[in-house]
Formats: sequence, C-alpha cells, structure tokens
Amino acid sequence: MTAPGGRFYVDAWDPSYGASFEATATGPAAPSSAQVETDAELPAVDWRAIDVRAGVRAPDVVLLVDGVRRIDASIWTAEEDGGSFPGLAASYAAGVVRCDLERGSAQLAGTRVGRGLFTASPSARDVVAGSVRYPVHRVGGTGELAKLPAAVQGPLTALEVAVSDAVRTDGDLLVVDGPLRSRRNLPRTLGYIKTQHSQYLDARLTAVVTGLAAGQRSPVFRVGTAWGGWSWYLRLPVSAGAPWAGIVRVECSPDLDVAEAIELADLSLVTLPRFASTPYKDPRAPQNLIPIAGLERRLRGLLGDPRLLHRALTAAARAGTARR
Repeated sequence: MTAPGGRFYVDAWDPSYGASFEATATGPAAPSSAQVETDAELPAVDWRAIDVRAGVRAPDVVLLVDGVRRIDASIWTAEEDGGSFPGLAASYAAGVVRCDLERGSAQLAGTRVGRGLFTASPSARDVVAGSVRYPVHRVGGTGELAKLPAAVQGPLTALEVAVSDAVRTDGDLLVVDGPLRSRRNLPRTLGYIKTQHSQYLDARLTAVVTGLAAGQRSPVFRVGTAWGGWSWYLRLPVSAGAPWAGIVRVECSPDLDVAEAIELADLSLVTLPRFASTPYKDPRAPQNLIPIAGLERRLRGLLGDPRLLHRALTAAARAGTARR
C-alpha cells in the first residue's frame, strides 16, 4: 500500500478512546494562552533531552490514585412557579493503589464511592432510589444541562484526596491520574496527564519534546495559569511511531522552588516508566499506567449496575419518593 503524500503515523491508542495527542483545526493541539517560563531548569536556548541522573532511585512506595464517574440519569425538576431545572444523578468513586517497589508488590489500599443529584433547582431534595441515596449538590448559575457534568469533578476530587490521605506515609510518592487542580498543596505529589490537549511550547522547544527517546524528559518549565505549576514532558517505553507516542506531561505544585521541582522531575523519570502498559494489554498503552488501568476497572464495578440504578431512579420519580 502506498502512503498518501509523505510520512504518516498511526496512533497506538484505540480510536474509541480518542487520541493520545488531541489535534484541532488550528494544528497539532491548540496553542495555550498561558504564560510559560521555559528558563527554569535550563535556558531555552540550551534545551535538550535529559536522561536519568546518576544516583537517583525510585521511592520505596508509590501511591497511584484515580477516580471514575458516571451519569446514572438525567432528571428535570418541576418548580412551583411553573419553571423547571435540569439535573444529573451521578455516581463516582475514587481509589488508591499502593505499589511497594522494594518488595515488588501492589495492592488496592482503599476505595470510596459517592453519589449525588447535581442541579440548580432551589426545590430539589435528596433522592432515594431503592437502597441508594443521591444527596443534593446544588450548583450555581442557571444550571444548564451541558455544564452539569463538570460539577461532579469537585466532589470526585475531594474523594480522591480523602482516599489517598488515609494511606500516605513519609517518603512515599503520590501520582494523581490527571491534573493536580486543587491538590497542588499535597506533598510529594505528581499530576500525570496522559492526553495532551494544549501546546505550551513554541515550535523549537516542542521539537525537543517530540525528539525525546524512551526514558528521557524535557527540562522543567512553569505554566502561569490559575491551575498551573511546574511541568515537564517525558516519554514512556514505546515502539517507534508518531512524534507524540508515549509522551506524557507531568506537573507538581507551583509552591515548590525550582530545585524541588527538578528533584521530582528526576524522580518521575525513574518511577513512571516502570508502570507503562503494553498495547496487547491496554488500548491506551503506554500512557495508561498498569495500576491505574486495574484500578479503573475495580472502581467502575463499585459504581453498581447502571441499568438497575436507572430503573430505581425512574421508579422513585414515578412513585414520588423524591424527598421534597
């Protein structure tokens, strides 16, 4: 088969999961409007791939935390004034895997499940569907249906913090699947971003990133946004392929000084690659880390059968058991 006009690559990810690097009509990922400080670890003119430094060893214990969420039903409330508000009945769960690298073992260290009715309705009350309760989480604004899924993220993040705090010990490393967001104050914590939506660097520095070999990282840079902080890219073990294959972005708290951020960047380079998945086991390999993939499956099971929950919610609405 002849390639159509020049080189092309096939993203290793299963297309049903999107792509490891999200492209837009404006090019390979939308340029970020954030101010970026690229001279933190190395001057921008000297940017190069950084290898594992001598003497850096992985921590004895790594904690990997993740959360999942699911919309069980869309609802509408009828107000006394004749108006109505949309709402979502959602289930969410968080868990943490404790990896003892010294012993070569991993175990599920804790899980928690939450549910909620997310709506701007002033009259909404907790919904009891069979043996399951959906407490009201009242959202601000007009409560448009399209914006309600984002409201679930806050309680889910709080659940992730709670479940990880319960098992932390001195000297461990906590890896959060996704951006740190409100968890930036947690000590020795990394945000692990496996899908790249924004382009933070100019073309020349981006070329350094896409030129990384497996087991190398970029210099540390700083993203100046409300949710920004210290950040860097690294490439996980991967077969030759697309320029962004196997590349993830890692971030840590902006409250750290640059030396502390560099220390965590070096630590990530000797820690994260050992958890990389393989294509024959995971359609999002290598970015979807092996402990995270197993944790996601367990958490989705804890959410319960979606068909039964939808049926129970429908029955509760028909019977008028939504508490007012």
